[in-house]
Amino acid sequence: MADEKKQKAQQAGGQAKPQGKKAKPEVEAAGEQPGGKPARPKATNRATARLRERYVKEVLPALMKEFSLKNPMAAPKLEKIILNMGVGEATQNAKLIDPAVTEVTQITGQKPVVTKAKKSIAQFKVREGMPIGVMVTLRGDRMYEFFDRLVNVALPRVRDFRGVPTKSFDGRGNFTLGVRDQLIFPEIDYSKVEKLKGMNITIVTSAGTDDQARALLKHMGMPFRQ
Repeated sequence: MADEKKQKAQQAGGQAKPQGKKAKPEVEAAGEQPGGKPARPKATNRATARLRERYVKEVLPALMKEFSLKNPMAAPKLEKIILNMGVGEATQNAKLIDPAVTEVTQITGQKPVVTKAKKSIAQFKVREGMPIGVMVTLRGDRMYEFFDRLVNVALPRVRDFRGVPTKSFDGRGNFTLGVRDQLIFPEIDYSKVEKLKGMNITIVTSAGTDDQARALLKHMGMPFRQ
């Protein structure tokens, strides 16, 4: 009897489960993290804007040589582009804002923000909070792509175009350009336009002076008036 009990005890000891933490499985399910959560998809490499590559390879060395700069971080560069379209008739009919939002979205590839009146003006029949226009701010690759289309595609489509004025700087390196209608952009379908709308395009740079900003835009392809 004693021998049988010893044999049973030895068999039970051999089949006993190891104490402590459970061992992790060597092979995990594909696409899952250790906690059972689905793994995040890896970001794909996005193509860099053509004008950004041109700035790094051609424009930046030319600006450093022209202004005798030793540090490339001191060279002027584009920071953002602000596109503002005013819709004064929206004070009488608020539905006129919707076509403006659609057109600016088509032009820039980014949905704009509806701007509203900050205070009431009785002479213009404007009350505080009324929608009066749309505005969008572009940065990064979208900024470079929009600038590329503006300089190489949109501005040459202007009737009797002789170049943009060179005196439209504000003294701190920022350039503002006025556009009379939105039809110069190829993204706009002429048959769907109900009314021509003008817009202001402000190009904000890191230049400290107008001369540096003018040189930057000229190297980037802005067709200034001679």
